[in-house]
Amino acid sequence: MSAARPGPAASAALRRLRSAAGNGGSQIQGTAGIPRRSRRRKSVAIAYEPGQGDRAEPQRPRWEPRDWREQLERIREMRRSRDAPVDEMGVQKCYDSGAPPQVMRYQVLLALMLSSQTKDQVTSAAMLRLRQHGLTVDTVLQMDDETLGQIIYPVGFWRNKVKYIKQTTAILKQKYGGDIPSTVEELVQLPGVGPKMAHLAMHIAWDSVAGIAVDTHVHRISNRLKWVKKETKHPEETRVALEDWLPRVAVAAGVSPLPELQQQHLTCVPVLLLPDGSITTSRALDP
Repeated sequence: MSAARPGPAASAALRRLRSAAGNGGSQIQGTAGIPRRSRRRKSVAIAYEPGQGDRAEPQRPRWEPRDWREQLERIREMRRSRDAPVDEMGVQKCYDSGAPPQVMRYQVLLALMLSSQTKDQVTSAAMLRLRQHGLTVDTVLQMDDETLGQIIYPVGFWRNKVKYIKQTTAILKQKYGGDIPSTVEELVQLPGVGPKMAHLAMHIAWDSVAGIAVDTHVHRISNRLKWVKKETKHPEETRVALEDWLPRVAVAAGVSPLPELQQQHLTCVPVLLLPDGSITTSRALDP
């Protein structure tokens, strides 16, 4: 037997129910329908998104040596008299201050090249002789190697320096119009110019503190003062370690006394770090 068909009223109700279902479960006969469950996930804030600065991970305190400010003040005090050879005959005293800026910068660079492995007194005398011949890019290019060697002798490794000076001067003429580069990166590309010379050239010639000039003396003293987080083996490693923490204002005014301090208390006399954090030299402890 077939099932009985629904009556007219039941059919109408069934049609209304199907119509409501087709509209996504909206209201049925004035009664609120059940909304469909949204598939969209809630946005989860990420701690480092813009606008979430209050949640940013706090920066770790930067490492710095213990009592370095006090030690720096003591170094300045020990250097107050300014009577080391570098004060009177250092590179900053070797160029012609009355020369045009471009010539002055060239003379600074040459003085730095001559100063490597050479006492300040010898560098100063060699620069004076060069200036008496007219120390410019053009005069050096016109000078033969033998004459240049006779003028700069007895600076350390003078034969190599003759070669480097001629090569570098030719590059300056061709690539820089007779001036010297204005960045450390370009300076160290010149023959015979290392990182220490480049940083000093930036400071003296361009009046710009681009980094720390570290030689053997600064390297040794920085390790004795524990100004490096861990012991360093060579000057360039020390430079990187110092620049990692030493403020730029101290670079300009505080680190430069280190090699001068070494000179003032005899060549290579070790600087000692005393138990109370103060500094002195081994000579000061002699009976």
